[in-house]
Amino acid sequence: MMEKKMFYKAGPLIFENARLLRSNMTNAETKLWEFLRTKPGGFKFRRQHPLGIYIADFFCYQLKLAIEVDGRIHERADIRQTDAERQKLIEADGIRVMRFTNEQVLTNIEAVIKTITAYCNQQKSGIE
Repeated sequence: MMEKKMFYKAGPLIFENARLLRSNMTNAETKLWEFLRTKPGGFKFRRQHPLGIYIADFFCYQLKLAIEVDGRIHERADIRQTDAERQKLIEADGIRVMRFTNEQVLTNIEAVIKTITAYCNQQKSGIE
């Protein structure tokens, strides 16, 4: 039963798309993954993780935290609108969404890591 909850009823096509995305990560996603794979705060993150009809760039099931790394296309008004609608639906399942731009990850990874670590530590103190 945990599998259905972890993937929020994602179908086979979403899993296939997630697999393809994992093998074609952007430079920014790869850079952030180098940090997230170390299990910050003891929390396991997954990359290109299916959440229903969506795929989160990174997801921690225990924290119910999705992390998105957005490229320049996400600056377009129509894409911003789609992202906002998508985020609202994901948050309706009790998942927190953190967003960073490719530029933030590539040029100021320390600040991105600090933000994620602070959130993990805050949540860890609530879990313990």
